Amino acid sequence: MQTHRIALIPGDGIGQEVTPAACSILDAVGKRHGYELSYDSFDWSCARFRSEGAMMPANGLDQIRHHDAIFLGAVGDPSVPDHVSLWGLLIPIRRQFQQYVNLRPIRVFDGVPSPVRSATSEVDFVVVRENVEGEYSEIGGRMNRGFPSEMAVQEAVFTRAGVTRIVDYAFTLAQGRGKHVTSATKSNGIVHTMPFWDEVVAERAGTFPDIAWTQEHIDALCAKVVLDPARFDVIVASNLFGDILSDLAAAVAGSIGVAPAANLNPERDFPSMFEPVHGSAPDIAGQGVANPVGAVWTGAMMVRHLGHAEAADEIEQAIASLFATTDLRTRDLGGTATTREFIDALLERLS
Repeated sequence: MQTHRIALIPGDGIGQEVTPAACSILDAVGKRHGYELSYDSFDWSCARFRSEGAMMPANGLDQIRHHDAIFLGAVGDPSVPDHVSLWGLLIPIRRQFQQYVNLRPIRVFDGVPSPVRSATSEVDFVVVRENVEGEYSEIGGRMNRGFPSEMAVQEAVFTRAGVTRIVDYAFTLAQGRGKHVTSATKSNGIVHTMPFWDEVVAERAGTFPDIAWTQEHIDALCAKVVLDPARFDVIVASNLFGDILSDLAAAVAGSIGVAPAANLNPERDFPSMFEPVHGSAPDIAGQGVANPVGAVWTGAMMVRHLGHAEAADEIEQAIASLFATTDLRTRDLGGTATTREFIDALLERLS
């Protein structure tokens, strides 16, 4: 039995509910596939911020640096400003552990109607988002606070190394999929960083002659993801564009509650972090009605990353089968099932 140490951070809101639910699935499947997950739990959250003044302790990163992976539930609470909670936990982990690939699969499951009429089960693509630089830099500031002349400056930072590695990851990923990459840009309006992005994409594309590729301005690309989502295979985008696109695409797939995500350090010099897209959803927290699919699918991505592809396939197939052959749905998908009921049905299929 192979054991993997997991840093478990349930976080806030529904993260406290869907994280243990997902772990029960991962543990059940692990018994058959020869792995065991050993969890070290951390209370890092907005609740901790309110009591301790920080989302995590000063040596928090050192505490999880040597784990095999990080499984995060959700971050955010109305009592703590979003930029405080995000920059106090999620972004430091991503940046200090060089998790420069944010990977977000998008799939329309049979039996889950999309709000987009043309979106069928043929929709199956991946958004590859640059995760540590770009528009979400730390460079900038504010001046003259409280005066009519108050101003704020935020600098976007794109490096050749950063763009190259995310583009290479996307093209390599496409080699095992549909062999097509779409690059998100806005070089007609953003005069420095986006033309630079385009140049690097074109250079790197030349080293992948077997992969077809196109580039799309982000505004037109958002429209096309809605109008014809099945046309896409791998979309590569900057930090901001990838963030927006992946949430839009999750809505196209039926609900943000089903969307998984991974923050990857491909070189494995540091642990990678796995977190569902849906956030803490404080409006339904504590009611037991949150959709656990995003967390379960995220857990499957973590298990795959740890080397257990067959176990991950089994979990993903169980999700697809449950949607395709039953009418069991949580509230966000128009049903009445509780988190526990959905997990129990998954466990039954995986038993």
